[in-house]
Amino acid sequence: MADNRIEIFTDGACQGNPGPGGWGVLLIYPDGREQELYGGEAATTNNRMEMLSAIRALAFLEQPATIRLSSDSQYLIRGINEWLPNWKKRNWRTASGSAVKNIDLWQALDAQMARHQQIEWCWVRGHNGHPGNERADQLARRGVPK
Repeated sequence: MADNRIEIFTDGACQGNPGPGGWGVLLIYPDGREQELYGGEAATTNNRMEMLSAIRALAFLEQPATIRLSSDSQYLIRGINEWLPNWKKRNWRTASGSAVKNIDLWQALDAQMARHQQIEWCWVRGHNGHPGNERADQLARRGVPK
């Protein structure tokens, strides 16, 4: 991938599931600058916070970009890399015909993805010492409403 790519690490956190939750984002620009984003909701789920972190990261970038986005969420990464194209073909229905869960966020994420030049979606093992993932986790926990 190009040297001008933006590295993004995202994570979500939830105290109880459902419960108060937070999302965190670490952006690393090609020149080495870093940007941290975080926020939260009083009543949510971990999967929603994982997705919201990616949405917020992509929305934050004002210009189309080449991106590598890393997350420890299998739900997010598999959703993008495996399930999303078929959901769209089936008018946002699963293979069994039921409505896609978290459809509002999947559609928002799909819209944000369309704004960018290229996005490589990568899964990283969580809580395994990966510096970008650990920072995103700290930010997500900071975003959880007290």
